[in-house]
Amino acid sequence: MTEAAGAGRDTEAVSRFVEHFAAQLVEAGLPRMPARVFAALLASDAGTLTSAELGEQLRISPAAVSGAVRYLAQVHMVSREREPGSRRERYRVHSDQWYEALTNRNAIIKRWEDALREGVTSLGADSPAGRRLAETLAFFEFVEGEVEAMMERWRVHRDRMFGRD
Repeated sequence: MTEAAGAGRDTEAVSRFVEHFAAQLVEAGLPRMPARVFAALLASDAGTLTSAELGEQLRISPAAVSGAVRYLAQVHMVSREREPGSRRERYRVHSDQWYEALTNRNAIIKRWEDALREGVTSLGADSPAGRRLAETLAFFEFVEGEVEAMMERWRVHRDRMFGRD
């Protein structure tokens, strides 16, 4: 039994959870292989697995693991760590991965806002297209403020529920 299943856990039940949660992530827009790798990491007790462990658990090739991890690292859902005294890497999902993923989305929204501001200026604020862009910009500015306030409330709530990391 691999660490992924945990001591005394039903490996089939773990596998069903991983595939079911991955399917939910795919429905939300995450590519299939990164979704499966992320769900497997989330379901592991340590929150870390090697490429070999992921490949064995998910029955996928090292190349598939590599591509999935590369994607997940780019969107800040996992990190890579070297095993001490080894060339092997472990992939880690953090307890605050959702917080980090949303926070990093905020940077994308800021870039969209900049582009929309430029578009409003270029198209003219009084043109139909300019007004549509201005409304889109206002929406993203609203969402950005709401997400920031929500994340602050989450930090307080998390600390109350789980203590500080």
